[in-house]
Amino acid sequence: MNITLKDGSVLEYAAPMTAADVAKDISMGLYRNATACKIDGAVADLRTVLDKDCALEILTFEDEDGKKAYNHTASHIMAQAVKRLFPEAKLTIGPAIENGYYYDFDVEKPFSPEDLEKIEGEMKKIIKENLELERFELPVDEAIALMESKNEPYKVELIQEHAGKGEAISFYKQGEFTELCAGPHVFKTGQIKHNAFKLISNNAAYWRGDSKGKALQRIYGIAFPKKEQLDEYLQKLEEAKLRDHRKIGHDLQLFMTDELVGRGMPMFLPKGYTVWRILEDYIREKEIKSGYQHVLTPCIGTVSLYQTSGHWDHYQKNMFPAMEVDDETYVLRPMNCPHHMRIYANTPHSYRSLPVRIGEIAHDFRYEASGTLKGIERGRHFCQNDAHLFVTPEQIKDEFAKVVDLIFETYQDFGITDYRLVLSLRDPEDKEKYHDDDEMWNTAEDALRDVLNSLNLDYTEEIGEAAFYGPKLDVNVKPAVGAEYTLSTCQLDFCLPAKFNLTYIDKDNKPRTPVVLHRAILGSLDRFMAYLIEETMGAFPTWLAPVQVKFLPIADRHQDYAAAMMQQLQDAGVRCELDDRSEKIGFKIRSAQMEKIPYMILVGDKDIEANTISVRSRKNGDEGATSIEAFIARIKEEIDTKAR
Repeated sequence: MNITLKDGSVLEYAAPMTAADVAKDISMGLYRNATACKIDGAVADLRTVLDKDCALEILTFEDEDGKKAYNHTASHIMAQAVKRLFPEAKLTIGPAIENGYYYDFDVEKPFSPEDLEKIEGEMKKIIKENLELERFELPVDEAIALMESKNEPYKVELIQEHAGKGEAISFYKQGEFTELCAGPHVFKTGQIKHNAFKLISNNAAYWRGDSKGKALQRIYGIAFPKKEQLDEYLQKLEEAKLRDHRKIGHDLQLFMTDELVGRGMPMFLPKGYTVWRILEDYIREKEIKSGYQHVLTPCIGTVSLYQTSGHWDHYQKNMFPAMEVDDETYVLRPMNCPHHMRIYANTPHSYRSLPVRIGEIAHDFRYEASGTLKGIERGRHFCQNDAHLFVTPEQIKDEFAKVVDLIFETYQDFGITDYRLVLSLRDPEDKEKYHDDDEMWNTAEDALRDVLNSLNLDYTEEIGEAAFYGPKLDVNVKPAVGAEYTLSTCQLDFCLPAKFNLTYIDKDNKPRTPVVLHRAILGSLDRFMAYLIEETMGAFPTWLAPVQVKFLPIADRHQDYAAAMMQQLQDAGVRCELDDRSEKIGFKIRSAQMEKIPYMILVGDKDIEANTISVRSRKNGDEGATSIEAFIARIKEEIDTKAR
C-alpha cells in the first residue's frame, strides 16, 4: 500500500500495515495531515497504533471519520476557550456534526456576537499554544470525583449514565482543560488551522433535546484544513441566506408565522396559497388520470386507532398529547394510513377490484422539537400528498413501477434532476423502533429490493431509515444549498393490513391479506414548495407564479385601457394584477421586479393609439409592442407546456 505524504514523498507498506511499520513515521511527524485512523475497522486516535499490532488505515479530512475527528477537536478548543473567558459556564456536550461542530453550554445569559468574536480570538491562542491532547481513563468513582471537583454536573450525569455498562470512562486533556470524551482527536491543537475555522452562530437549545429540560446556549462552528475551503463554505452560507425560503416567503408575502398562533404553524397568504393550490391541483389531476380515488378524512382519531396501527407504541413521542372528549381519547393525527385502512375495510373486496388506490391531500400534525422547525420546510402542521395502494402480492411490481414513473414524470415537470434513490431498511438490532417480526421484514425487504433490481434502478441501501412497519424507497433531492433531504417516498407494508384484519377474496375464493404501498409524490406540499422557493429564489416559472402578469399604466389616463387589456388576459385564465398607483413608471417596474413577476405590460399613449401592449419580461427585459391576442397565445402556451 502506498501513502503519499504532505511533502509529496511516498511511503510503501505491505498491507495490512502494522504499528511496527508506521510507529517511526508517526513519531517523526510525517502524518501531519492525518486526523485519525481505523484500527481493525474501528475509528481511533492515531496515537493508539504505537502500542498495537493491527491492520491500519490512515484517515484525513477527506474521509468522513477523519473530518469528524478534526471538527471534534475544534469543538474541544472552543469549549476550552469558553471556560477561559466564562469560568462559570457549565459544559454539556459538543459533537462533530455533518457541517462542523457545536457545543452546548449552561450560562447565565445568551452569548452575544461580541462574545463569539472573543471566543474565536481565544481559540486562536489555544491553537498557537499547540497543546497536546492526552487521553486517559478512570474508574467510575474517580471519574465522577474529577468532574465534581470541576463543578461540571452535566458530565457527572453522563458518567453515571454509563456506569455499569462496562464502557471505559475516558477523558482528553489539553493544557488546563479536561473533557469527558470517547474521541478520537488529532495529536495537538496546533493541527487545527488558525485561519480556517469560524464560529457560525449561536442559539437556544435544551439539555437532552427536551423542551422541559434546562435551557442551554449552543454555539455552532466549522473548521477546515485550508483557508480556501473555509472561504468557499462561507460563500455558500451567504448564498443560502439569499435562498432561504423563510426570507423569500416573507419578502414576497407568500406565508407568515405568528407566535400567538403557535410555533411551527405557518399560515399561507393569498399569493402563497395560490402556489400551494396550483401544486395541489397539479398532483390531484395526475393521480386521477392514474386511477386514484380521493377521499377526505378527519384530522384527529382515537388513541385506539393508533394503538391498532402500532403508531402509539412506535411514534407517540412525535404526536401531540392526547385529549379526553366524552369518555373517548383522541389525538391529532401525525399520518393518514390508519384512516385509509378503515376506508378500505368499509367495502368488501375481491382480487378483481384490486388495486385500490386511495389518495388525499391530508392535514397532519407532528410534535417537532422547536429547534428543528424551519419555516414551511419543517413545521408542526403540514399537508401530505398522501396515498395508499392496496394490492395483491402479484401486483407489487407493476404498482411500484407506476409510482416510480409518476415520481419521475413529476420531477421532469418541475425540472428536478439532482436526486438519488435510497432503499431504506430497518436496523435489525433496534427492537423498539421497528415492528418485531423478522419474517415479515425479510419478506418485505427482499420484495422491494427485487422490484428495484427488476426495474434496473440505481440505488443505495441505508440501514435504520425504514418506517416502523416496512422498508421504503426514498427519493432524496440535493438542493441548490444545504444538505439533501427526502421529497418523495414509496413504502412497502405487509404489517398494517394484517393489524387491521384487511382482506380480499382471491381467485380460490379464500380471504387473503392485501399488501399496501404507502406513497407520497410531492411529499408534503409545504416542503415541496419550500424546495421550489429556494431553487428558484422565488422566481417561479410562469405556470406556477402567483401573479403571472402585472399591468403598469404609465399615467393615470392609461388605466382604463390597461384594465381592459388585463380583463382579456383574465378571461383566458391568466393571473394578473394592475398597479394603479400614482407613481413613476420606473418605480412601478422596480417594484414588479422585486416581486419577481414573469411579465410586465407597460401601457402608454402609443399603445392606446396602436391598440397594442408593450411587453417586458423577467427573462429578456423590454421586448417591444405586440397585440394582446398574440401575447395571450404566447403565455398560454408557456403555461400549458410548463415551460421553465
